[in-house]
Amino acid sequence: MKNKILVVGSIIVAIIFVLGGIYYWITPADALPTFFPGYDATMTGIHFKHGLGLVVLALALGAFAWFKSGEKKEIN
Repeated sequence: MKNKILVVGSIIVAIIFVLGGIYYWITPADALPTFFPGYDATMTGIHFKHGLGLVVLALALGAFAWFKSGEKKEIN
């Protein structure tokens, strides 16, 4: 039961991170909400590295969920 909660939670957070990464890639820095890291009212460019970081974290969480959802094999 505990593993299932971890798997579902990490998948949900991974989806949120992917959406956040896409949001960073399509939104200029001056249009980001003020509580987002990278908000700058004077900059009109995008934050590619912030988006890339979120997508990499999402991939790591996806791998974590994949390995946690596998069957456990006993070692004799």
